[in-house]
Amino acid sequence: MKREWQGSTDGSGWMQRQLINCFRFLNIRIYYIAVALVVPFYMLFGSGFKPSYSYFRRRLGKSAPAALWLCYKNHLLFGMVMIDRFAAYAGKEFTITVEGQELFDRLEESPDAFVILSSHMGCYEIGGYRLKSSRKRHWALVYAGETATIMENRRRQFARTGVEMIPLREDMGHLFEINNAIVNGDIVSMPADRLHGSEKSVECALLGAKAELPAGPFTVIAQRSLNALAIFVMKVGVYDYRLYVKSLPNPDEGLPRRERLRILAEGYAGCIEQILAEYPCQWFNFYNYWKS
Repeated sequence: MKREWQGSTDGSGWMQRQLINCFRFLNIRIYYIAVALVVPFYMLFGSGFKPSYSYFRRRLGKSAPAALWLCYKNHLLFGMVMIDRFAAYAGKEFTITVEGQELFDRLEESPDAFVILSSHMGCYEIGGYRLKSSRKRHWALVYAGETATIMENRRRQFARTGVEMIPLREDMGHLFEINNAIVNGDIVSMPADRLHGSEKSVECALLGAKAELPAGPFTVIAQRSLNALAIFVMKVGVYDYRLYVKSLPNPDEGLPRRERLRILAEGYAGCIEQILAEYPCQWFNFYNYWKS
């Protein structure tokens, strides 16, 4: 089954800069209304409709009319989250309530490095503007194919909480930066829900079907027996988000490597399922995600 995702934000750098400028004096609700009007066109002509509809029908077991409505809400929320990203670049402030802050604080106080796993649910990037470490450097692995406008605004926003970016590179140079960060006892944040090209994978059950998660993040954790958190930042209001911090299991070091990867992947998948139970319309993987 063909599974593809775009990976980059729509629009040229010039268009993105003009959008950011507009947010400096216009209310984001105006843009929300515009998104609500254009969503039907994306559903009719975009590539994301079929995977989204299948997610609600096959994975969540919704009726055809309900799946169609939820698909609309799914696209609408995705558009709103994208607007929020640009609004943040323009200086708009969002309230972020954290659940599980103590889990982050406990690992931050330890001298050892730890890993944060993110996903394409809600808006994890906005969470990067909230969780701040006063004891460790925080590195975020990011997709390098975005425009210079996106990358520069990300860098500026992340700087407010001391987060530094590691661009994902085709020559795998990012692996050396990740290793250095771990050796230095830092925090490394990386997405763990999407495969990139021919990357090795770990199979696990997710919402009642088999899915493939990238082996890379779980390998980093297992090889060094690191602690790991899964963090989800979900939209709950116009200017409000809720950030969830969840712990991943610590597999026994005596287990075979493949078994440790499976335990970590299944623990992460379980966290995803918990969040989707409350926020089913904030699943933003618009491609054929499951193997069957």
